[in-house]
Amino acid sequence: MNINGYTRMAAVVANPIKHSLSPFIHNLAFDLTNENGVYLAWEVEAEKLPAIVDNVRTLDMYGLNISMPYKTEITPFMDELSPAAELIGAVNTVVNQSGKLIGHNTDGIGFFNSLEKYHFNIQNKQMLILGGGGAAIAIIAQAALSGAKKIVVAARKSASYIPLKEKLEKLSVKTGIEILLTDLSGADRLQKELKQTDLLVNATSVGMDGESLPLEKSLVLPEKLLVVDAIYKVRETPFLRWAKGQGAQTENGLGMLIGQAAESFYLWTGKKMPVAEITLEMEKEA
Repeated sequence: MNINGYTRMAAVVANPIKHSLSPFIHNLAFDLTNENGVYLAWEVEAEKLPAIVDNVRTLDMYGLNISMPYKTEITPFMDELSPAAELIGAVNTVVNQSGKLIGHNTDGIGFFNSLEKYHFNIQNKQMLILGGGGAAIAIIAQAALSGAKKIVVAARKSASYIPLKEKLEKLSVKTGIEILLTDLSGADRLQKELKQTDLLVNATSVGMDGESLPLEKSLVLPEKLLVVDAIYKVRETPFLRWAKGQGAQTENGLGMLIGQAAESFYLWTGKKMPVAEITLEMEKEA
C-alpha cells in the first residue's frame, strides 16, 4: 500500500467494530487491483453519525460500510436509496457520487453472488430460510427482487414473531412474491416445505458454539439441495456437517461476507474484487 496525495479513503462505521475483517478484505482488494485507496474501521457513538456523513463529502471519500447498530439509523442521511435498501429499510453501503450519497444494501446480492460457483440462480426457485434478523431480511428481500418462486421463513415463536410476520407480509405485497412464515419448531411443516425447496439457509446464530443445530436432526433433505450457513466464524457448523452427511452441497458464510464486500467495492471503484484470491487469503487466516 502506497499512500500519497491522491489516495482516497473508505471506512466501516459501527460500534463495536475493531474486530471487523472488512479492513483486511478491502485493503487487500485495493492492493490486488492497484486502486489507490485505503480502508479504515471507525468505532463511533450514534451522535457522531451526522459528522461522519459530512466527512464523506468533505474528504471526497469513496463512501462507507455500515454495520450494527447503525444500518437503520444511517438511512435518513442518504440522498437516495437503492431498491434493496429501500425495501429492507437498512443501509450497509454508502456510495459517494460527487457529493450525492446513495444508500445501498449489498448483503443480499452479495449472498446470491457467492452462490454463482454452484450455478445457482434463485429465480423461479423456492428458498427455506431459518431466522428473521437483519441478515435474513436482506437475503429474503434480494430473493424476492430476483424473482424467487416462493420463500418460506422459519423462526421461533418469540416476542419478535408477530412483528416479523407483519414485515414479511409487507415485503410480499411490495414484491408480489409469496413469502410465508412458519414456526421453526414445527418439524412436520418444515419437512413438507423441504420437499419443494431448492435452497436452505441458516441465518440464525445457532451453531456458533460448534455444537447446536438450528432445526430437528430427523429432517430429511431432498436431493440436489444447496445448503448455506450465514455463519463464517465457524467454517463448518454442525448444520453444514448434518447437511453434508445427507449429500447436500454446502457453503459457509465466508462467501456472503466477501460477496457483500465485493459488491461495495465495485460500487465505489467500478472494479471487480478478486474474490478467489481474497477467499484464499481469508482461509489462510482462519
